Order: sequence, then C-alpha cells, then structure tokens
Amino acid sequence: EQDLVKYRAELSQANIRLDQLIKQLKGELKVVHAIQKSLVPTELPQISGFEFSSKFIPSSIMGGDYFDIFNHQDRLRFGLILASSSGHSMAALFLSVLLKLTSQMESRKGSDPHLVVQLISQELETQIEANAQADLFYGFMDRRNFELSYCKQGQVVALHQVSSTGEVIVLPSSGEALEQGFVPPSKAEVVMLNPKDKVILCSRGILESKNSEGESFGLGRLCQGLIETPNSQVHEIRNDILFRLNKFTQNQNYHRDVTLLIMEVNDRVIKLAKNESRLEDDVSK
Repeated sequence: EQDLVKYRAELSQANIRLDQLIKQLKGELKVVHAIQKSLVPTELPQISGFEFSSKFIPSSIMGGDYFDIFNHQDRLRFGLILASSSGHSMAALFLSVLLKLTSQMESRKGSDPHLVVQLISQELETQIEANAQADLFYGFMDRRNFELSYCKQGQVVALHQVSSTGEVIVLPSSGEALEQGFVPPSKAEVVMLNPKDKVILCSRGILESKNSEGESFGLGRLCQGLIETPNSQVHEIRNDILFRLNKFTQNQNYHRDVTLLIMEVNDRVIKLAKNESRLEDDVSK
C-alpha cells in the first residue's frame, strides 16, 4: 500500500511535468509558426506580362512551407522559390539559411538555379538533423525568351499546363530532397513557355491531404481539376483547386502545410519583353 501511494504521488508529479512540457512545446511551436507565417508574402510583386495567384494554409500538426517571388538585379528576370520542410524545426533552420543568404545569394545576380541549390545545401549540410528534410523548387524566369530554368528537389509538385492543348505536364525532378548526404544537382532543368501557358507549384500538403477513409487527394485529382478548367484565370484555378480539396477532405484540418502558387504568361508578354529589352539596350548605350 505504501508503494502504491508512492507510485501514485510520483505519477501525479510526472503528469504535472508532462503538462508543463506540452504547454512549453505548444508555445514554442506557436512562435515558430508565427515567424513562418510572417515571412510568407501576403502580396506578390507586379511583374509585367505575368499573372500570379497564391494561397498558404498553415497546419498546426506538421508545418514548414515557404514561398516567394522576387526580382533579380537583371530587370528581365525574376525568381520563384517554394520549399516544404518535414517539420517546424527544419523549417526554422531552412528559413534561417535563406535569410542568411539573402544579401549574398547568387540568384539575385542571375546564377543558374543548380548553383543556388548548391549554395543552400552547403549552408544546411552541417546542421540538418537525421530524418529531417526539405523539398525545394527554385527557378528563375527569363522574360527575353520565356525560358524557365529550375531545380526541383524532393516532392514539390511542379506542373506546366500548355494553353494550346490544355495538357498538363509534370515537370521533371532534379533529384532528392535536401537532407543529410544530399547530392546537389549538376545542372538545371529548362522549360519553354508560350502566351497563356501556366505553371502550377504546390507543396506535398495538397497531395497528402486525406479524406475520412484515409485516401489521399493525389496528383491525379489535381491534374484532373486543371484539365477541366483550361481557360480559367489564375485566381479561379486557385479557388477551384482549394474547393476540390476541401470537398475531398470534408474541411478536416490539414496534416501538413498547404501552399499553392500559380503563374500565367499573358498574351502581351512578347511585346512587353521586346520593348523592355530595347529599353535595356538604350540604357546600356
């Protein structure tokens, strides 16, 4: 009986310490989540010849998504980045590396995407914990020839919808997610875009969202939605994808962060790019 009383007292103290630890962890996660949310852009830049639409939905269970669109020093280029980490700690590390490299990243000077990924991986190499990883899409758009150069690491979803046919093409991967032992890509992938073509980027949180029966939303449903709305505007497409996702999951909480970014080339992009290219030549002369 004395042992039982002692055991109950120790168990009560252990429960109190466990409750305190849970409250502390929840507080820390809220801080990380708040920082992450504040760093995700709420407004996208205005870039002549292109339309953008985005949506970021944070998860309280597993988070770590980040995206951005930014101008290069070269006015006829702009960059896109979408990252999805395996958890809040990896997200904090990845974001800290991005912030550290912001002022010096060669991407601002127009370096090839695979060189930028190499730079990021070098910074992460000694700090990544076992079993932690980050999916990454990094690319830049050259408005002179409408060429998108990119690296796609891990399970970031990157799709190209051809305006003339409505066909949805899954962009090739450059390799595995960033993790311990990561081998950076040796070259960038390239895709040529035409007026009204779209590029759809999303984190794996969309594909891995499940319904009440445990079935995942999957790539097939995402592509089918795009095929059924080939001529819609980027905001309409974004809303349609999210509507299909919410209907499938019956508005359940997402297990992972959900990030969706859609880019469309305008009809007038060729004229704009040519005019701006002449302006660049005049300035240089």
